[in-house]
Amino acid sequence: MNTRVILGAAIALLMGAPACPASTRDHITYEMFGARGDGVTDDMKAIVAAHEAANEQGLPVRVAARTYYIGGAALTAVVKTDTDFGEARFIIDDRNVEDRTTDIFDIRSYMEPYEIEGMTSLAKGAAKLGVRLPCESLVEIWNEDKRIYIREGPNQNSGVPQREMLVASRSGRISRLSEVIWQYDKVTKAKAYPIDGKTLTVRGGHFTTIANTDESRYTYYSRGIQIGRSRTVLEGLEHHVEGEADHGAPYTGFISISHAADVTVRDCILTGHKTYTTIGSAGVPVSMGTYDLNIYCAVGVKVQRCTQTNDLDDRTYWGLMGSNFCKSLTFEGCRITRFDAHQGVWNVTL
Repeated sequence: MNTRVILGAAIALLMGAPACPASTRDHITYEMFGARGDGVTDDMKAIVAAHEAANEQGLPVRVAARTYYIGGAALTAVVKTDTDFGEARFIIDDRNVEDRTTDIFDIRSYMEPYEIEGMTSLAKGAAKLGVRLPCESLVEIWNEDKRIYIREGPNQNSGVPQREMLVASRSGRISRLSEVIWQYDKVTKAKAYPIDGKTLTVRGGHFTTIANTDESRYTYYSRGIQIGRSRTVLEGLEHHVEGEADHGAPYTGFISISHAADVTVRDCILTGHKTYTTIGSAGVPVSMGTYDLNIYCAVGVKVQRCTQTNDLDDRTYWGLMGSNFCKSLTFEGCRITRFDAHQGVWNVTL
């Protein structure tokens, strides 16, 4: 008996979609799980179910050249296998959402993060962590008793706990891509994210966000594609924005890379968001950062031949890219506005 087929069928039934005859297939489609692709019917449940089945069976997903409408339900399609969006179009409607922080697609590893025990300190420029790991991993370390990146001015704050990202081998040797830049007299916490040996590829797709018209406050929307898996390639995607008004909440990024290493974004077309103002922490008006590409706690990210739909000189748009806690970022052949390095970046090639 093929237990993987049974699991796929069970997932489909739970999602209210027809079961997929996986034993006769070499890939998964959204239509197997009831997607209409008519640009009107909300297809998100079918999309979630399709990727669930693909993950269970280790099969790629291929998307038909249709238009898939995605409404405001708090649902995320977890992507663990190669996915080809091809010529498909996706309409993501942000006008009435249940949870503005729920990603539409979340690209993840089959391997789970784990806590590292036994690290008590780490010297600036150290060659090794001082502990062994189960596998090559992206390691995040903290000294929560020390604060860094303290900001002054209209958006003043008290900073954040000292931390940084390191790529380390099983023996604990630290990659040259992620040199230790701070002195850690104390390591209060350490967490590792396993790095996959095989590259996962997601390609194609034409995405349009119908923008929110919320009050202009720091209530960030993140209904896009989250990449939390190391060794991922995202290529040939287009993202457009429609329906922006004279007010609205900002966006963290349609493509958001977080806690991942060796990620490539290439040949993509993105769109900057309108700049809105609010009252900052100092009680005076400030412009809010709003992004289409966000890189957070990542090492070794390459952005190649990416462009944007907006006029590069149009200052009514904030710009495209923001980052925090990153190392070894490379931008090659890109024509985009704005490179933001908020809470630290080390070793950047533009």
